[in-house]
Amino acid sequence: MQRRHLIAAAAAAVAVLAGCASPQIGDYRNEKPVLELRSYFNGTLDAHGVFTDRWGKVVKRFTVRMQCSWQGKDGVLDEDFLYSDGSRQKRVWRLTELGDGHFEGRADDVVGVAHGQQMGNTFHWTYTLALPVDGRVYEVQFDDWMYLVDGQVMLNRAEMRKFGIRLGDVTLSFTKRP
Repeated sequence: MQRRHLIAAAAAAVAVLAGCASPQIGDYRNEKPVLELRSYFNGTLDAHGVFTDRWGKVVKRFTVRMQCSWQGKDGVLDEDFLYSDGSRQKRVWRLTELGDGHFEGRADDVVGVAHGQQMGNTFHWTYTLALPVDGRVYEVQFDDWMYLVDGQVMLNRAEMRKFGIRLGDVTLSFTKRP
């Protein structure tokens, strides 16, 4: 009985420490420049990125051309991907500003609804993506963080997981056209 309590206490301590180790959106509330999501994702943007596996090896490189627009609280982020192997992909995000820095997003390959929050220079959102790999489709969870560096550049790092196991990361650099 005592051993069970000890194991339960150890598991609880690990869970608490893991929760403390993760960044929280509030950590960035005072960071500048302040990200105005609707302003930054408006017009044409170019992005360059890589997918790295869980060991850090670059598996795929890609570029993205984005056409972004807003009507009131509703935005469209129309993304055209070109991968290093010559393949192409399109994703059209439909975002809705919910107020107080909160957003939700939908896309054809997103399972359910993406939920996000903007604070300071940072936007954090989570979603499940239906990801095609070698003729099969896997539902993969994304923990996606974007950091505004200046008026033109934003850096993005997304961690991909399946069944809680880290598969790899996507790293992007966005550049807003003047």
